[in-house]
Amino acid sequence: MFKGTGASPGIAIGKVLVVEHGELEIQKVSISNIEEEVARLDKAVEVSKEELTKVKEKALLELGEHEAEIFEAHLLVLEDPELIDSAKAKIKDEQVNADYALKEIRDMFVGMFESMDNEYMRERAADIKDVTNRIIRHLLGVKIVDLAALEEEVILVAHDLTPSDTATMNKSKVLGFLTDIGGRTSHTAIMARTLEIAAVVGLNDITTKANDGDYIVFNGDTGEVILNPDEETIDKYTKLKNEFDEYRKSLELLKGKPSQTTDKRHVELAGNIGSPNDVEGLIKNDAEGVGLYRTEFLYMDKEDGFPTEEEQYEAYKAVLEGMDNKPIVIRTLDIGGDKELPYFDMEPEMNPFLGYRAIRICLDRKDIFKTQLRALYRASVHGTLRIMFPMISSLEELLAAKEVVAEVKEELKSEGIAYADNVEVGMMIEIPSAAVISDILAKHVDFFSIGTNDLIQYTCAVDRMNQKISSLYNQFNPAVLRLIKTVIDNAHAEGKWVGMCGESAGDQRMIPILLGFGLDEFSMSPISILPARKLITSVSYEDMKKFAGEVLAMGTAEEIKAHVEKTFNM
Repeated sequence: MFKGTGASPGIAIGKVLVVEHGELEIQKVSISNIEEEVARLDKAVEVSKEELTKVKEKALLELGEHEAEIFEAHLLVLEDPELIDSAKAKIKDEQVNADYALKEIRDMFVGMFESMDNEYMRERAADIKDVTNRIIRHLLGVKIVDLAALEEEVILVAHDLTPSDTATMNKSKVLGFLTDIGGRTSHTAIMARTLEIAAVVGLNDITTKANDGDYIVFNGDTGEVILNPDEETIDKYTKLKNEFDEYRKSLELLKGKPSQTTDKRHVELAGNIGSPNDVEGLIKNDAEGVGLYRTEFLYMDKEDGFPTEEEQYEAYKAVLEGMDNKPIVIRTLDIGGDKELPYFDMEPEMNPFLGYRAIRICLDRKDIFKTQLRALYRASVHGTLRIMFPMISSLEELLAAKEVVAEVKEELKSEGIAYADNVEVGMMIEIPSAAVISDILAKHVDFFSIGTNDLIQYTCAVDRMNQKISSLYNQFNPAVLRLIKTVIDNAHAEGKWVGMCGESAGDQRMIPILLGFGLDEFSMSPISILPARKLITSVSYEDMKKFAGEVLAMGTAEEIKAHVEKTFNM
């Protein structure tokens, strides 16, 4: 048995598939049989071509034309005679092994393409890397896992899952996630909850213990994982799974009911999403809107360059129309930190989470920012749009971002392009400096949305991915709670509403505190919406205000957590 951090509720029972992202170890070896080595390369190329053709067809059928274009580009690289013929020539001329020859030719081509002035040609380097790595893996006998082409139900076991893993995988075949690293706010955990897939993270060494085909059961609430269980354990977990499924069914009775306390204070329960495909989960869980649309996944799904204005417009339009005029908060591009784009070169940084990211990139590269804002305002006529800026740390940044918005609106107006005139513009509060001056910032926005994932990290100076100090990353830290209360009070003093899109918004232990603070909108993973409504409808706002006052008088996170759990029997 292993114990990790329960990241997404549910019971998973099934076979293991290990996903590896390790570096390929390629050694230079002298060979004597040149023809045999060339034949080995031909075979690896042919197998790669067959795989990519199948993946492309599956992507076209299940994911759409845009995702399928990625694999079409890879097939074109495979069919480029210059790449493969150059590798064969190197095998013959230098009498070296095929994997080494291909790596050398690959590095030469990649270097050449990356140095070109033409952006399109520079982007081809990423395709060359992906395709040659596939061929080399076949040459080395290293397993290749195409998550888009999964054909049987599996539990994914990985050191960590990348955003591209979760974006391209065949979600209907994934029963659960298990990872070595991560906490409740890691990308894997957040995406698991969004996709309603059970997950346990922070298991340290599960990838070294579990093998492909092993049977595994786990509880996404408690973090308990059992490898190769006996029949008695399987029966126990099967019963738990049935009970969990029944509990989820009981929540169905709350659909269509107002999210209000017993003394009639109404709050908005919205959902966090990463793509238009996630709207289905929001509708299924009766969300009252979208509190956070993470647009970075639209950029991360692309391998050959930034999404065009038209591509973005179609995505935003789909969400706005799909939610039937309910309010949609769309966050502008938030890359940097742990979110990178293969086609956008960012210099290595000592502290990437404190570096060139989010609004800082957008204000530096206004061409990228304007393309997104144009698409957003064009889409605004299809629903109720709210735009939100991430990573604002000062009034200067906020005003600079609003100035670009004004420029875009003026440009669209001069071009005769329609846009809605009731688009609310707000910002995230995720940096302590913004929370401290929230009374000033509130005069210049329509709303705040508190991003607790980063607010906790920055307030407590704790890397939320560092397992050794994970206990210090605590949403119950009195400093964090006082900042949240300050932000809400300052916004309300200016007549502005406040939402929360960080993971704390969907945490059953935090909801009573946030209710008492006066939070207006809670945005969470779709799977958390109905449980949150169940709790909110069972308490009174006046009682929660008193309870929140008790919490604010306490000095330690542990004391606060214990008080919540005792009061609400959690």
